[in-house]
Amino acid sequence: MKKSNITRRLLMVLAPFSIFACGPATERDDRAAERVISRVNNPEWSINANIYEVNTRQFSPEGTFAAFEEHLDRLQEMGVDILWFMPIQPIGEKNRKGTLGSYYSIANYTAINPEFGTMADFKRVVDGAHERGMYVILDWVANHTAWDHYWTETNPEFYELDADGNFMPPNEDWTDVLQLDYSNEALRTAMIGEMRFWIEEIGLDGFRCDVADYVPTDFWVRARTELESIKPVFMLAEAENPELHEYAFEAGYGWRLHHIMNDIAAGDKNVKAIDNYFFVEDAGGFPYGSYKMYFITNHDENSWAGTEFDRLGDGVEAFAVFTATIPGTILLYNGQEAGFDRMLEFFEKDQIDWGDFKYHDFYKTLLGLKRENRALWNGAFGGEMVRVPTNHDRQVFAFVREKEEDKVFVVLNLSDKPLDVRFKGELFPGSYTELFSEEAVDFDRELRMQLEPWAYRVYFR
Repeated sequence: MKKSNITRRLLMVLAPFSIFACGPATERDDRAAERVISRVNNPEWSINANIYEVNTRQFSPEGTFAAFEEHLDRLQEMGVDILWFMPIQPIGEKNRKGTLGSYYSIANYTAINPEFGTMADFKRVVDGAHERGMYVILDWVANHTAWDHYWTETNPEFYELDADGNFMPPNEDWTDVLQLDYSNEALRTAMIGEMRFWIEEIGLDGFRCDVADYVPTDFWVRARTELESIKPVFMLAEAENPELHEYAFEAGYGWRLHHIMNDIAAGDKNVKAIDNYFFVEDAGGFPYGSYKMYFITNHDENSWAGTEFDRLGDGVEAFAVFTATIPGTILLYNGQEAGFDRMLEFFEKDQIDWGDFKYHDFYKTLLGLKRENRALWNGAFGGEMVRVPTNHDRQVFAFVREKEEDKVFVVLNLSDKPLDVRFKGELFPGSYTELFSEEAVDFDRELRMQLEPWAYRVYFR
């Protein structure tokens, strides 16, 4: 793609926009006019990028950067764009949970957990990713540190204290960490300095920021501004807070929709809950141009709530297609491409059983379409999602997205019942190729389709 075309599309972030169209035109226009516009400078490479989460400890029997490096070619071939590494710094020993502790109890922000290897090993992974056209972001834990972080000795004023003047954890459950005090300007300066190290010395491309809305938004705005003075960065917030996305973060979590998917799979909700999510909760909330990140699993869900197979059952593939084709970016957690069906220990050594990578081609196909078809690009760079009505509006989620000459027509049976589906309206007729079967099809207004339980069809042109 020519750089001039990318630059032209970057400027489109300032255009009028409605992420979801299912109400009267005037109502949609009113909502769009009220939306805050994201002022974040999206890196050019992020506009059609997906995210892949790496749990170094559990990724291989060795649990090292060197062992992970052997998978770079495979991940590139699958279509991965952004590698997100869970925290890789030394883990605190005082009040540690389990044998090995939580990655999120950091004892030194600019050092490497020796279990994983050396700083040179990690730098080699970053360089290898860059050579393959991928980017690397690091999980950043700004809200708290380990009890034995050296700041507790050198800068105790960086921490909040309880009524008796003692260090304190953020809450009753996070007993292995101490709460930092962001009313202290020196802490803010020091924290940004620690982040700069990874950009300047290691060549990182950004950060996934843990519990981002526990830290003041104005800190993140300042951090982004200073980091962008070094290079374009990508910032992902572990939060679902719209104000973070006006000046600080491209992307944030789609937690509410994740839980709606779980509820639909369990039979507790139906497709109407998705309509409500987009039309009521989301359409007027997040700044225009920001990316929602959608997923069927991640490290928290896998270790604490169950695998995607536990929660979604036979709907795993349908919901994966859903997250890859609705507006936003998609996250894969390491092991999804293998169909790994076990909860990983969080505080102990465990490991993924990669088997025969049975979902590799499935995800390669989805990621490839998202990268190449502009209708599915992230944020304002993709096409708006417009629902296609059917005679099964509580079970079938069908929609089109279109951008310039690119278009997708997605049909999902989000139920455990076979359905005879009739489609309504003028949005879907035309010629397409079905993504997974590669079958060429022509649809007219009289389209009917037999859908097995949890069936999915993705038509594109």
